[in-house]
Amino acid sequence: MILRKLILCVFPVFLTFYGCDPFNSEFGSVEKARYYVSDEITDTEYHQVLRVMTWNVKFGGGRLDFFFDCHGDRVLMTSTEVKSNLDGIVSAVNRIDPDVLLLQEIDVLSKRSAYIDQVKYILQRTALNYGVYASQWKSDFVPSDGIGRVDSGNAILSKYQLSHGERIALPFISSQDSITQYFYLKRNILRVLVTLPDRIINVFNIHTSAYSDDGTKKDQLDIFLSHLLEIDTQGEIFIAGGDFNTIPPGSDNLSDFPDSVCTNEDFIADDYSGETDWLDGFYNQFIPAVSLSDYQEDNSSYFTHTTDKDGFWNRKLDYLWTNSPGGFKDTVTHQNEISGADIKTMDLSDHAPISTVMELNP
Repeated sequence: MILRKLILCVFPVFLTFYGCDPFNSEFGSVEKARYYVSDEITDTEYHQVLRVMTWNVKFGGGRLDFFFDCHGDRVLMTSTEVKSNLDGIVSAVNRIDPDVLLLQEIDVLSKRSAYIDQVKYILQRTALNYGVYASQWKSDFVPSDGIGRVDSGNAILSKYQLSHGERIALPFISSQDSITQYFYLKRNILRVLVTLPDRIINVFNIHTSAYSDDGTKKDQLDIFLSHLLEIDTQGEIFIAGGDFNTIPPGSDNLSDFPDSVCTNEDFIADDYSGETDWLDGFYNQFIPAVSLSDYQEDNSSYFTHTTDKDGFWNRKLDYLWTNSPGGFKDTVTHQNEISGADIKTMDLSDHAPISTVMELNP
């Protein structure tokens, strides 16, 4: 609290002398994405199907006791810890073998994750060849909790060539003061074109606000939906997904979502009441990897998130959608062991990955 008061007093003076963006934390409304290419390109056989995967990888943090989970006070990880968790993620990705991989909460230059470029790390150790990245939390220095330098965001990796990658800014949480907004996460949509042997498709990745108490999350989802509707109206095919931080219609036990043991109001998410129809537009317009009827019949089989280290996944926050007439098949929510990988997904992140197969009509 004392540190926060000091920042509130000193920061306006600092801005006066050093300019309006002294820690390189600001973004334009639309910016080019950062591109990656693997050092070794792997040949890919194409059969008019794509295996697609989405995963919030929690910046390679696994289930360490971080301060924002309120299980402990960890802020920083050692290089050994980060690489061990990333190796588990790589093992899972290689076993599932996606053609297109959507990642959220991935670090590329952060003190907390030993300054390891996690996009490059995963790209170099899988059959994926190309990547794009968009920062969601970026600052040369975050003056609280020992965080320091951070660059974390969304990425899309692919076996196929990528082009026209762009970062599309989303609204801030309006209830935050200006200093918090400056150092806080800047949510975005990451969009890229994937060039297949017989067509080009759009791929979108999003990670919406987790601690929105002012309707910002709904605004972000509505903007995302409008982008997908525009692509659909133009007759183009898309894959869209990510961490929506929102539960599907028909979710049971709305009062039974213990998001964390936090008493700090900065890290207590809403209870999702009032949000149960926010995804109606997606379900009504597009094809989900997990149908709403399947989810409503058995919520727990499709849960993808928890902060309870000793419990099970307790809500669904992660999604994949398409407007391709062929839709999806063979969807798996990887809640536990991945066959042949000898790992448990809950050890690697507070989110479970989803994989599915997208059928493309010729």
